[in-house]
Amino acid sequence: MPRRSGRLAGLVALGLVAAMVAGTIVGRWSDPEHRKFFVLDIVVGILSVAVIPLLIRRPVHGAIALAALAVFSPAATPPSTVGTLTVALRRPFRTALLVAIAGTVAHLIQGLWQPISGLPYLWFAVLDVVVHAALLGWGQAAQARRQLLESLRERAERAEAEQGRRVAEARTLERTKMAREMHDVLAHRLSLLATYAGALEYRPDSSPERLAKAAGVIRTGVHQALDELREVINVLRDEDVYEGRPQPTFGDVRALVDESRQAGTTVAYEDRVTDPTSLPPATGRTAYRIVQEGLTNARKHAAGRPVTVTVDGRPGDGLRIELTNPAPNGITLTPGSGTGLVGLTERVQLAGGTLDHGQMPGGGFRLEASLPWPP
Repeated sequence: MPRRSGRLAGLVALGLVAAMVAGTIVGRWSDPEHRKFFVLDIVVGILSVAVIPLLIRRPVHGAIALAALAVFSPAATPPSTVGTLTVALRRPFRTALLVAIAGTVAHLIQGLWQPISGLPYLWFAVLDVVVHAALLGWGQAAQARRQLLESLRERAERAEAEQGRRVAEARTLERTKMAREMHDVLAHRLSLLATYAGALEYRPDSSPERLAKAAGVIRTGVHQALDELREVINVLRDEDVYEGRPQPTFGDVRALVDESRQAGTTVAYEDRVTDPTSLPPATGRTAYRIVQEGLTNARKHAAGRPVTVTVDGRPGDGLRIELTNPAPNGITLTPGSGTGLVGLTERVQLAGGTLDHGQMPGGGFRLEASLPWPP
């Protein structure tokens, strides 16, 4: 449809130019002084109309050819004017200026041997220069406006693409934050439940009192996990809830260790921190998550093995956390995906610290972190 409409517009423009050429020839026939050029006018008029389609693909060549025809007859003046305007609309200023000069010179030559009756040559020359200058200015102004609109459109498209990229990045960061929050809140609690459930599985001969106690602990843990899951859902629904929700501190680390001990994990905890009250809250919260992840991994991958937790630090010297456990004895409660350590690494890096983890030379696993603590 656009191609058909463009072709129709081209045919209409060609018809208008042909009509102007015919009008020029008829007007010159009515003047006895120019009647002798009638045959030349017809030939030049036909040739100039035939050259018009060349302006579509090769506007500069077409405009120069029309200017050359204008030297011989005013019948080529309307097509030559169209050619000059076309180049001014579609080509750089320097090229358009050269074409405009060529058209001006061609008409000046035309006026020397085919002057217009009643119009002095000087005024004809002035009019010739003014008309071609106006065509040049009009075409260049329209071209500049078109380029400006294209630039603004491209800029808007780039801005839209950039906005889309930022939204995608924000969503990715938000998903990462959600995943980290869900892992931190739920993985520890569920690993405790897995420990109790594993004890029931491997001790089916326990007394009814012990089974009932273990079932009660599991039931309580499930309720706690559900409560924590509701907190996570609130985080996903409303960011303000997350900001207002009580966050763990460094002082909660000991309670975390005691909870693991109650679940049956042997934990040796050594706290050598000087002046813990001056520890920044964000650093203390990160330290809590490090210990939480370390204990969770120990229960998952080295169930029943002792864990050693050492925390050392002072203002100006930083906070160092180390968790170690021997190699597992073959019992693994749940397989790991590694996402917890990935999220923990990101959390530590955001806090300005470093995290290192891996197998120890003699077997076992070590998790070590260093966090900044300003003086």
